[in-house]
Amino acid sequence: MSLSLSEQFLHSDAVLTRYQQFWRFSPFHFTTLPWSGTGLGRRLQLLQPAKTEQLEQDEAQRYHYFAEFFPELTQSSPFALVVADSKDAALPEPPFWFSRDIKGRKLEQIQAFARQMQHSDLPVLEWCAGKGHLGRWLCFSHKRTVQSLEWQQALCLDGQHQAEKLQLPQHFIQADVLKPESATYLQASQQAVALHACGDLHIRLLQQATQAGTRHLDLVPCCYHLIASEQYQALSSLAQQSQLGQLSRDELKLAVQAQVTAGERVARLRHTEVLWRLAYQELYQAMQGIKDYRPLSSVAKHWFSGEFSAFAHWAAAQHQWQIPAGTNWEHYLQLGQQRQELVQKMQLVRSLFRPVLEQWLVLDRALYLQQQGYQVQVKQFCDYQLTPRNLMISACKS
Repeated sequence: MSLSLSEQFLHSDAVLTRYQQFWRFSPFHFTTLPWSGTGLGRRLQLLQPAKTEQLEQDEAQRYHYFAEFFPELTQSSPFALVVADSKDAALPEPPFWFSRDIKGRKLEQIQAFARQMQHSDLPVLEWCAGKGHLGRWLCFSHKRTVQSLEWQQALCLDGQHQAEKLQLPQHFIQADVLKPESATYLQASQQAVALHACGDLHIRLLQQATQAGTRHLDLVPCCYHLIASEQYQALSSLAQQSQLGQLSRDELKLAVQAQVTAGERVARLRHTEVLWRLAYQELYQAMQGIKDYRPLSSVAKHWFSGEFSAFAHWAAAQHQWQIPAGTNWEHYLQLGQQRQELVQKMQLVRSLFRPVLEQWLVLDRALYLQQQGYQVQVKQFCDYQLTPRNLMISACKS
């Protein structure tokens, strides 16, 4: 018998609470393994770099490798992967003009979302539309009338031009969904959709759609950490009562750290970024005579295609100090490499809890909708390899 949403939430909450010392920390702040002297610590110390990388790439092997330490964890999702039925096979193939404008796997994600959203004849409101690719596909394939809400004027103009050129019933509205006036676009006799709306953007949709009594709601949340507040404000009563307390933005970020679509170049730059940030920390701590980790702000990826010395000078400027001439850059890169291997081992353990944390966050949203009188289903709208953010919330108010 399948568990109710509240039972699924309580299970996720219990696992996260019991093992919170293994995921509620930042590996960048540690210079030694935090579980030394335990069986887990000894297992991690024996890991060689090649094995670490293998476990990073193979999720099933990773869960098996650590199963004795975390028996409640499983690789399988509690949410069903919904397979397209025969009616979906009749949907048209995307014409060249549609696939030409959409990069990477986005088109497949849009098509999967459209197949799994609730069937309805209501007008559609596309929330945080961008160029309106999802709305355009719904107009073309499902013969739906779509209003696309987007705050960037250039994207609205581009999307509206495409819709008019193709004679599709799609109308763009420039609006900031984080402002109160955006609520005026949500109505009861409507179906609101959002594919990969980030943080506060999809939370605002939930709050305003429930206030308006919007009939159908289909969304795929993303980037849970992109919120204005320092701490996450739980939505449902069960999450508000959790012993986890309030989650920080850094903790929320764990839920979206799985990557399956990054190309080789992006993966290489990400690896270099982590190495250089850690090497700089070794340099900074040695020169300043301190042990505390000092974070750096985000920086454009092109920095990690140059020289480490240039990045280190940029970082030092951010921390308002000057690196002495004659610094042995290779020495600190070697220290950074050692620190990176340590961080990778800790991240292996943290990553085991990534799916459970995302389930907790998605279920918090689903339970909030239930509390507002909606019938709610959570499902995998596509395969995990198409996008790690593959959990869809579908809600209907009778």
